[in-house]
Order: sequence, then structure tokens, then C-alpha cells
Amino acid sequence: MEQVIKTNNLTKKFGSFTAVDNISFYVNKGEIFGFLGANGAGKTTAMRMLCGLSKPTSGTGSVAGCDISKEYEKIKKNIGYMSQKFSLYEDLTVAENIKLFAGIYGMPLRKIKEKSAIILERLELADKKDTLVKYIPIGWKQKLAFSVAVFHEPKIVFLDEPTGGVDPEARRQFWEMIYEAADNGITIFVTTHYMDEAEYCDRISIMVHGKIAALAAPKDMKKEYNAVTMDEVFRKLVAGTFNQE
Repeated sequence: MEQVIKTNNLTKKFGSFTAVDNISFYVNKGEIFGFLGANGAGKTTAMRMLCGLSKPTSGTGSVAGCDISKEYEKIKKNIGYMSQKFSLYEDLTVAENIKLFAGIYGMPLRKIKEKSAIILERLELADKKDTLVKYIPIGWKQKLAFSVAVFHEPKIVFLDEPTGGVDPEARRQFWEMIYEAADNGITIFVTTHYMDEAEYCDRISIMVHGKIAALAAPKDMKKEYNAVTMDEVFRKLVAGTFNQE
């Protein structure tokens, strides 16, 4: 299978602190790849390097065939990005947010208009297109943010803890959108600290203290660690790391 993300001994240091410590992995085209770990494990730092937003201290990596150390602009043209903390402008309307981000991704105005109508209808937001984003429920915001991130049909979409703060039903609906995008050939790279969401991924890596402590399909990982849930796997990995120290 085509590997659309590859890293080899990727490392990021801030002074004497090593945030990401020699991680090596690959992600296949169309795969839903979970990048799991507790807050502070290094997930977001690693993602920023892959998105071309932060230069590695050492090691190599490529995203959509582009060198993450040199070809920042090429990477940005091939990816979408969504973060729990910042994905939409709250003081712009629903329609204005779509138009703004589609323009940033370089889509022509005619295409934006055509596709906006389809997206708004699909999200059942057509009657809310002129509503400021800050006035719509968080679950709808998350679905809109994801739709904006894949609006330009990128090869890869990076999701940084996208379901934080939403209710279980909204999370389920959000993951249905992720599955549909993957079925359409978009590779999904998602960070989360919700261990139950690991079950939804094709493969997952679990980071502990900046290192990849485990990498496999969820069922294989549970079997290896004799665990019933991914939360149990994570607890065993963390306990093992501390014991080693």
C-alpha cells in the first residue's frame, strides 16, 4: 500500500527537554491512524512537525511525498487540519467560515459556491448559514470544522483531539464522518486522549513520554497486553514505563 506519511527517528527538542524522542512509523493511504497518549505525551508536537509548522531537531519525515523539513508549502496544499482549540472563527457566520477556509486552500470561487450549498444541506445547516458560529452548538461546530478541513479534498487530514468537550452522540456522528472520508480515500491522522476512540482506528500508536510505546491494530494490541479495553492497555504501558525508570 502507498505510504503517505513516513517518519524515521523523528525528534524534537526544546533546550534540554525532548518532547518527541526518535519516533518511526508510517501511515497508509486511506487509513485511520490513531495517535494516542496522555496530555503532554508529545502528540501535538509530533503533529506540528508533520504539518510543516515546526522543524524537527533531527530525524526525517515525509507527508504526501513532501519532506517535512524543507517542503512546508507543498505539505500545506495536500493536507487539511482541525483542532479542538481552534478550527473556526466564531465571529464569522457559518457560510463565511466555509468561504474563508476554502479560499485559503486555494479553491476557485465558483467551486466554493457549488460545494458550500451541498455541505450546508448535508449538515442541515442551510437555514443557519448566516448565523454566527459562536451561536451554534459545539457538536455542530465540530462537524462543520471537519467539513471545512476536508472541503478541498486533501490527501490527508490531521485531527488534533477533535472530539474534546462534545457529548457521546455528537462523537459518534463525528466518527461516522471520519469513516466516510476514509472511504473516499482521505487518510485520517487523529490524536486523542480518549482511549475508547482507539477502537475506531485501523491502527494506533500510543505515545508515553515522547516515545512510541506500542503500535498495532487495536485488537492485536489488546491481545498482546492481555487487556479487554484500550484504556487497560494504556495503563499497563504507562505503568511499565514508570517501572523501567
